[in-house]
Amino acid sequence: MLTWWLYVLECRGGVLYTGIAKDVDARFAAHLAGTGAIFTRLNPPLRILAKASLPTRSAALRAEYAFKQASRADKLAWCAIGLERFIASP
Repeated sequence: MLTWWLYVLECRGGVLYTGIAKDVDARFAAHLAGTGAIFTRLNPPLRILAKASLPTRSAALRAEYAFKQASRADKLAWCAIGLERFIASP
């Protein structure tokens, strides 16, 4: 079974980008090459801030949606302590 990942990128201007992928490193390379999301073409990524594995695409999509609902301050805090804790939180 392939693992899905929730990942957070820090982009130019300090903005955050959140996405899901099966291979975060390949997806990051796509973002850097300008073949990823339109958002990252306009705001090139600088680094991967955090990532966490999930068992299914459905779980990854739910985690992505929940993470995107958080405030910027909360997102940065979750990245600092680890996205695994975010996923495990109720």
